[in-house]
Amino acid sequence: MTDTVPRRRRALRRLRVVPAAASVWVTTGVLVHHPDGAAGACVALWACTVVVVAVMVLRVRAGRTGAAPVILALSLALAASAASHVALAEPRRDAAAGLLLDAPGRLEVTAVVVGKIEPSAHGASFVARASSASVSGDERPLGADLVVALSHQDRAAVGPRLDVGATVRVIGSAAPARSGERAVVRLRAVEAPQILHAPEGVFAVASDLRHGLVRAGDPLPAPGAGLIAGLAVGDTSAVSPELDAAMKATSLSHLTAVSGANCAIVVGISFVLSAALGGTRRTRVLVGVTVLAGFVLLVTPEPSVVRAATMAAVSMLALLLGRPAAGIGILTLTVSILLVLDPWLSASLGFALSAAATGALLLFARPLAEGLSRALPRFLALALAVPLAAQLACGPLLILITPEVPLWGVPANLLAAPAAPVATVVGLLACLAAPWPTLQNGLTMLAWLPASWIAGTATALSDLPLRTLDWMDGIGGAVSLAVVGVCVGVVVAGLRGSTLLARATRVFTAAVLAVVIGLAGGRIALESVIGPWTLPRDWTILACDVGQGDAVLVRSSGVVALIDTGPDPERLSHCLARAGVARIDLLVLTHFDLDHSGGIDAIVGRVGRVLHGPVEPQDAVTLGVLEAAGARVTRTGRGDTGLLGDARWRTVWPVPGPGAGEPGNDASVVLEMSGGGVPDSLWLGDLSAATQRVLGASGALDPPYALVKVAHHGSADQDAGLYALAAPAIALVPVGADNTHGHPRVEALRILDEVGATVARTDRAGVVAIVRVPEGWRIWSERTDG
Repeated sequence: MTDTVPRRRRALRRLRVVPAAASVWVTTGVLVHHPDGAAGACVALWACTVVVVAVMVLRVRAGRTGAAPVILALSLALAASAASHVALAEPRRDAAAGLLLDAPGRLEVTAVVVGKIEPSAHGASFVARASSASVSGDERPLGADLVVALSHQDRAAVGPRLDVGATVRVIGSAAPARSGERAVVRLRAVEAPQILHAPEGVFAVASDLRHGLVRAGDPLPAPGAGLIAGLAVGDTSAVSPELDAAMKATSLSHLTAVSGANCAIVVGISFVLSAALGGTRRTRVLVGVTVLAGFVLLVTPEPSVVRAATMAAVSMLALLLGRPAAGIGILTLTVSILLVLDPWLSASLGFALSAAATGALLLFARPLAEGLSRALPRFLALALAVPLAAQLACGPLLILITPEVPLWGVPANLLAAPAAPVATVVGLLACLAAPWPTLQNGLTMLAWLPASWIAGTATALSDLPLRTLDWMDGIGGAVSLAVVGVCVGVVVAGLRGSTLLARATRVFTAAVLAVVIGLAGGRIALESVIGPWTLPRDWTILACDVGQGDAVLVRSSGVVALIDTGPDPERLSHCLARAGVARIDLLVLTHFDLDHSGGIDAIVGRVGRVLHGPVEPQDAVTLGVLEAAGARVTRTGRGDTGLLGDARWRTVWPVPGPGAGEPGNDASVVLEMSGGGVPDSLWLGDLSAATQRVLGASGALDPPYALVKVAHHGSADQDAGLYALAAPAIALVPVGADNTHGHPRVEALRILDEVGATVARTDRAGVVAIVRVPEGWRIWSERTDG
């Protein structure tokens, strides 16, 4: 007890400077989103600073001292400095944005690449510092950051010459930047950028080293080969989409985002080597700073790298002065300095994640380890405390990107922990060994071993059931997960004491965790073990309840097809999990309207073959994502056939050839399916009445059908003649409850009634299943068993 109390007091003293960083972060976070108020905030904050300093001086003269006024004055002064930066920069930023957004003709921008090339679903993007812009031939000077977006084809066309330090000319169209971004606009390139000057000097050296490491890993087996450059220097260009998804699902993606651990390793090695050579303290610090600067250039100055490098530099300065500081104090000072110098970092999620993870390790890893050590061996408790602290701190921020909680994150990080530093150090040595190819190849092979272990860990754990828990999104989701994280921390660390506050905290924590565990356990059970029990075991057709959209599963001999994906990935994921479907053997995209293709993100990496009709350029991007994740993509038209298990499918629309098959509803892929336990069925996509008449008169159909998927969610635009020809016993209508279109319309229901079809609609019945029975086919519905 005598040791614990002073230790807690020392910890509280170290936390006194946290309000200073918090004040800067809050101020910049508000002002970069609402820059019009920066001037007023600047004046008000400086005025408050002067008043507080005056009061502090009077207190000192009166013989009264204390830390609180100093902390308050420091917080106000830092916030005022940051507000001044935003206020002074805003006129220039407004002028640049106005010039680019109001450009009436072709926009050409000359810029220097200042951020690494980030892959995206649509191609790639990078941050560039624009020096001039040409609007309809009129060249004007410009000094502002912008985000340039490229297609996959344009990114491939420019190749590795497009890198940090390159001067480029980009032709494109400008759109407003996202709120809070440092960039003033987003520029969508309409053709491949022209490289005016490749990176030069140190930028050229860094670029050659990074690309050399990627090339050295190319001959080695995947997926570990793609991770080597990512772990060593943060270059993820060789990481496959499947591995990237697995790393994110297991909370291992931070290993390829260079941050504090990498900087600490680099600086630590430089200190050890310089000390071994007899260097003085000043020499060791000088060597450390030089090596750190080179490392930042090598990995590119991303927000997390800048935070880690600045913190390391502050630590070395403190060491040089002989005044080593506590970690939380260094973190606070680092955050404050960087936000004053670059207020737009406050809106950077990478910067926030880096700071949160570092703060969590400094503040919470030790109490969590002490709590865990009561039930686990101390070495294991320490190993678990680090990833647990980081996940509890970063989880609420990650919810803002993807509303999912990775359930295998802590075990994955525990398994990857021994391999990560080895891969980083050996990979970095391989990178620097570029002038000696034989040495580089040998080191790259050594780095491949721990990289493969990490890749294997991510892949294996991401394939386990219950890899993520869906969570509410937005600010509400972040706040609720933060509350749950605090409760978990309290339980693990073991809050003691008999005060009323301590008892109330324990009761509140127990209640929150009981509710969360109950809800999460029920949800997990429904989507794993219990889920398939809530559906007919032998369903052959299953219409998911995904709202206003189509998403229907067809199964034959264990082989599964999905016809369209509905509008919402989350709702599709729930349906697939409940049905126990992990892989889609055949995906049919009848057309690319969002109510038929918006849920694709839920199945990327899980599809074997894709059938589709005519495409527009943006649709090709969607198909490219599926193909990059391993799917075989095929355009289909009348006459194509294939097997689904023991069932056969046949495409009856659209008609191939010139003048036919323009993208849209009337170019929907229409299939017949039959045999193998699947009812004779016709899938009409969103065909209009006019196209239905053409299809009916074409002679391509083979009626009658046991089931017809009604076109366009039961809109009024139906051809009664086609339904009379098809003579369906069952009419399946995937449709959203209370949709704004009034689907299914009375006119469509009247046609179905006239042909004697039994209507099964997801807006009223929820999930609908078709089951084979001795007398034919039975309709099962979630809400009304038919």
